[in-house]
Amino acid sequence: MIFEFCGEAIEWRGPAPCFFVATPPEIAAEIKSIAAMATYGWGCIPVNGEIGNTTFTTSLFPREGLYLVPIKVAVQRAEGVQLGDVVSIKIKVNLTPK
Repeated sequence: MIFEFCGEAIEWRGPAPCFFVATPPEIAAEIKSIAAMATYGWGCIPVNGEIGNTTFTTSLFPREGLYLVPIKVAVQRAEGVQLGDVVSIKIKVNLTPK
C-alpha cells in the first residue's frame, strides 16, 4: 500500500537526531487495518519512504493513535528539511508474507 501526505517535521523524545512526520488520522486508520500483515513487532511497520528526490527505508512508530515516520539526518540534509517544515512524503508499507 502506498500513501502520500504532508505533515510538519517535529521532534519527539524517540531516537535522536531524527525528526518525525505524523500520518494523518485517515491514513493511520488504513495502516492500522493492515498492521498485522506488516508489523515485525511492537507495532512498528517497515516502509520505504520518499521525500523530494530522496528515497529511504525506515519503520513507522505507533504514537497516540497515529504513526510517526522517522526522517533520518541524511534525508534531512539531502532535502533541506528543518524542524517545523511542512514535508510532502510518500510511504510504501512493506507487507510481510504469511
